[in-house]
Amino acid sequence: MTVTYALWKVLRAVLTMWLVVTFVFFVLRLTGDPVAQLLPDDVDQNTIDYYRRLWGLDQPILVQYWRYFEALFHGDLGISFRDNQDALELVLGRLPKTALLGFTALGFAIAFGLPLGVIAALKKDSLIDRIVMSVAVFGFSMPNFFLGILLILGFSLYLRVLPSSGSDTWLHLIMPALTLSSTMGAQIARYTRSAMIDVMNKPYMRTADSKGAGTTRRLYLHALPNASIPIITIIGLKIGELIGWAVVVENVFAWPGIGRLLTHAVAMRDLAVVQCILMMIALTMVTANLTVDLIYGWLDPRVRVGAARERLQ
Repeated sequence: MTVTYALWKVLRAVLTMWLVVTFVFFVLRLTGDPVAQLLPDDVDQNTIDYYRRLWGLDQPILVQYWRYFEALFHGDLGISFRDNQDALELVLGRLPKTALLGFTALGFAIAFGLPLGVIAALKKDSLIDRIVMSVAVFGFSMPNFFLGILLILGFSLYLRVLPSSGSDTWLHLIMPALTLSSTMGAQIARYTRSAMIDVMNKPYMRTADSKGAGTTRRLYLHALPNASIPIITIIGLKIGELIGWAVVVENVFAWPGIGRLLTHAVAMRDLAVVQCILMMIALTMVTANLTVDLIYGWLDPRVRVGAARERLQ
């Protein structure tokens, strides 16, 4: 992987983050005055003007934008209008819970999706393949909030074996993680199956078969390494989407993470907190994509050569 290739990908990531931050800043301020949402309806105009000056909302929007970026370069992401606390501290306080939920769900998704995709590819067009793909389609199509409600009805209200909300014990983690992992696991299974089928039809796989290589050897030494790029792609994208997907699941199971904080912040028009969370979601996705691009360049030289040709055209 060349230095030029890596620097080009980093530059694109930085540009993407700047565009996201700018878009979020202007859209949030064009949706209405947060002071009117936070203060009571019968408050006098002097009080409204005071809070607008206090939060810098009395300035022209371009001045607010400039001051916001100045603060960003100093590590200041603003103060929560509702709690009068540092927005970044509020978000980071919820981050461990969301990280625990997200990476547990990702672990479930990989543990189920990867083997099922490989099995479906090895048993292509068989009954097993059709069953696995049917389960994958079901998992991909089922809305997370509806699946979460079904799990609560079945395991909390009917069987009474799992708690329906909260995060006090590891038992509270099972249903939210399974709910969050359903879509990710289904996508990983589908991508793994497609990648494995494509690789197994390559000439070098037929050559290995003709030389008498066993199924296990062909699978682990030839098929999986060559099918790794599309599989790494989907896993990297799922890591980037963890916080975004967690918003719905955390509200269904009352999980005290970033997703619930975002819902309350949007309802209260708490701009600093909303901006901080959306920036964190964007940063997670951009970082995941950047990491996948760099791994591409390391695993497959054809990727960075193609990127270099695109820049020269």
